[in-house]
Amino acid sequence: MTRYETLLQTLPSSPKTWLITGVAGFIGSNLLETLLGLGQDVIGLDSFATGHQRNLDEVRSTVSAEQWARFRFLKGDIRNLENCHQACEGVDYVLHQAALGSVPRSLNDPITTNATNIDGFLNMLVAARDANVKSFTYAASSSTYGDHPGLPKVEDTIGKPLSPYAVTKYVNELYADVFARCYGFETIGLRYFNVFGKRQDPDGAYAAVIPKWTASMIKNENVFINGDGETSRDFCFIENTVQANLLAATATDAAARNQVYNVAVSGRTDLNLLFATLRKSLVNSGVVYGKDPVYREFRAGDVRHSQADITKIQHLLGYAPQFSIQQGIEVAMPWYAAFLK
Repeated sequence: MTRYETLLQTLPSSPKTWLITGVAGFIGSNLLETLLGLGQDVIGLDSFATGHQRNLDEVRSTVSAEQWARFRFLKGDIRNLENCHQACEGVDYVLHQAALGSVPRSLNDPITTNATNIDGFLNMLVAARDANVKSFTYAASSSTYGDHPGLPKVEDTIGKPLSPYAVTKYVNELYADVFARCYGFETIGLRYFNVFGKRQDPDGAYAAVIPKWTASMIKNENVFINGDGETSRDFCFIENTVQANLLAATATDAAARNQVYNVAVSGRTDLNLLFATLRKSLVNSGVVYGKDPVYREFRAGDVRHSQADITKIQHLLGYAPQFSIQQGIEVAMPWYAAFLK
């Protein structure tokens, strides 16, 4: 039995209070659904800057009335320190997912990205430290590897950031390390690699290529590939990401804390193969897409190839990804087909 399987069995017998920032977003709402299903008490903080009420409504439809009653929602902004203090009161575990993602957004508006991802992150660190929470797990990013060409990506070796977004996520890691050194407040950062799954907005910040292309295929619109299609990514299904968060939050080994981990499957899928995989998977949902992709210029700020080394998270947290990209797409596609029609 894996550590995660053991955790899923033991959590319901000892309910804790969890705070999820960005709870109305893609990853946040999936974390909410899992924790409520495990009988946990959850506080959710969101400003709806990128999250959606429909995500919370869908979670409510998937859990029992008793489980939903364990959820308390706070509308607030992590840029407001008072909101952060209020959210952290009485909390055991913090899962900090709130951020402004997207490389293009950060290039267009670096000031707002900085204010949310750095000022907001610092506010949450201070509030969680002051509330003496048991653990603080935050969403880091594979963008931190920047221009370093090595594959697979290993946590201790990074390059120079390629976008304002990447800068903000790297600063998060620096602040987290400083808080451990100066205040003894230890955290765990999770460098996400292109997460995808249900409730992912086609215009959202996380690995938007999968829902965006799927929506275009369903509507028989053109699918655009930036570059030659040989750009590759380590796509990670949402269930793997949820696993990593729960393992990180409940880690008791001192060696596992105050660390940053890659969250991925340690695979590489280029955009041409992704296009073919999505088109094939949609056939099972009754969608036949006959168009060829339209190639255009490379997108500014993008890295060429990305693949994670997951040895560290496997060894220190017991992470064992349950879904490959193909398996994840098969599970997610019925949801995409129903939502994106």
